[in-house]
Amino acid sequence: ACFRLLCSLLLPALFLSGILCVCLVVLLWGVRLWLQRKKQLSSAGRDGKRPLLVAFFHPYCNAGGGGERVLWCAIRTLQKKYRNVTCVVYTGDRDATGEEIVEGAFRRFNIRLIHPVKFVFLEKRFLVEASLYPHFTLLGQSLGSVFLGWEALLKCVPDIYIDSMGYAFTIPLFKYLGGCRVGCYVHYPTISTDMLSVVRNQDTRFNNAAFITSSPLFSKFKLVYYYFFAFMYGLVGSCSDVVMVNSSWTLNHILSLWRAGACTSVVYPPCDVQTFLDIPLEVEKSTSEYSIVSVSQFRPEKDHPLQIRAFAKLLKERVGPQPSLKLILIGGCRNQQDEERVNNLRRLCEELGVSDDVVFRINIPFEELKRHLAKATIGLHTMWNEHFGIGVVECMAAGTVILAHNSGGPKLDIVVPHEGRVTGFLAEDEDSYADTMAYIFSLSPEKRLEIRENARRSVHRFSDQHFEDTFLLSVEPLFK
Repeated sequence: ACFRLLCSLLLPALFLSGILCVCLVVLLWGVRLWLQRKKQLSSAGRDGKRPLLVAFFHPYCNAGGGGERVLWCAIRTLQKKYRNVTCVVYTGDRDATGEEIVEGAFRRFNIRLIHPVKFVFLEKRFLVEASLYPHFTLLGQSLGSVFLGWEALLKCVPDIYIDSMGYAFTIPLFKYLGGCRVGCYVHYPTISTDMLSVVRNQDTRFNNAAFITSSPLFSKFKLVYYYFFAFMYGLVGSCSDVVMVNSSWTLNHILSLWRAGACTSVVYPPCDVQTFLDIPLEVEKSTSEYSIVSVSQFRPEKDHPLQIRAFAKLLKERVGPQPSLKLILIGGCRNQQDEERVNNLRRLCEELGVSDDVVFRINIPFEELKRHLAKATIGLHTMWNEHFGIGVVECMAAGTVILAHNSGGPKLDIVVPHEGRVTGFLAEDEDSYADTMAYIFSLSPEKRLEIRENARRSVHRFSDQHFEDTFLLSVEPLFK
């Protein structure tokens, strides 16, 4: 009787599930055909041929960070190489016109595009804002990116789709519904084995709250959630036809998560090396003031508080009459949260009594950035597990003595010996940063010049030209 009851319930349920699956497949196939039809009806070019549409998914293309420099260099590279290509940028920057965005790219990065770019302005960018998801942020932003990707796909169906900002969950959408060839440039894995270890070891960091680390139950739950997310992230990422990563550190994580080694390659981000190499390099003249410059967006992971605390410790431990020091924090503010972060940093300076010695320069033009770097003695960078570190390369090219975090891209790719000679320094915490800064200032100007020259010689690997060559080689399969 029990068996008959089970069969009478199970068989209709299986039958209904089968019908629903078939309906879903038919619906998705219908949507794909409709989108393909929509693409075919799009306008032809001057010669009667429809241009090949290459779309970049970059909701914050006007932000002014290293990721945006990669975007504009990638577009310029494709415009140089391919004639019948129209580049499209999906962006949520509705507070600026396309002309203003392109002009901003030139002003900030010294990048002038060869042909116009088509901008597709998205209305639902708020769906990928971290502030919308106080809990389960990774999952919330990833699901939000799918809805934002759907809006992008409805507005413009490209031939080639490149996610250039780390929204991997949009990749299957464009590949299977949009029928596009898909690629991505990964600056930073959305989740990494390092993040799993932080939760497993119950460490407190900006992305792992104290109330979770103090509770074994919450930590176990978050670990299960992270493992589930890592599995899903690997699944969507493996859909890519071409995967580009920005450093050895990112490569190791993406290979372990996506398992797509055959189509994955390292493409170092383009750093405007030549512009900074134009700054003359000579032995420092005696001066009454030295500057320490930091170049990075005001985001929590950049760890500006560590810079301020280390600088305050350095000032406190100095003895005797010495030249005065200035810490100059240069960076971009993307939104209100970033502005609030800067206000918090200003308050920290007041608490530590270093307000008069710390200067904030926000969203400054490229020429002013160059002037600050030309005068600086030390280039400072404090992000733990920085995926690459364009700011680190720029500081080295400009002729500062770099002091970066002993992890990620700076450790594996950038601040490494060149021809057996020192190119810079690495540190990990407040004490080691303060001690290393004191050590750099204790060196003779001649010794500092030697380190600066070594660093300069080592950064040619990160030039625009090197990026163009490796980028074109990587994306070639998408154009066949």
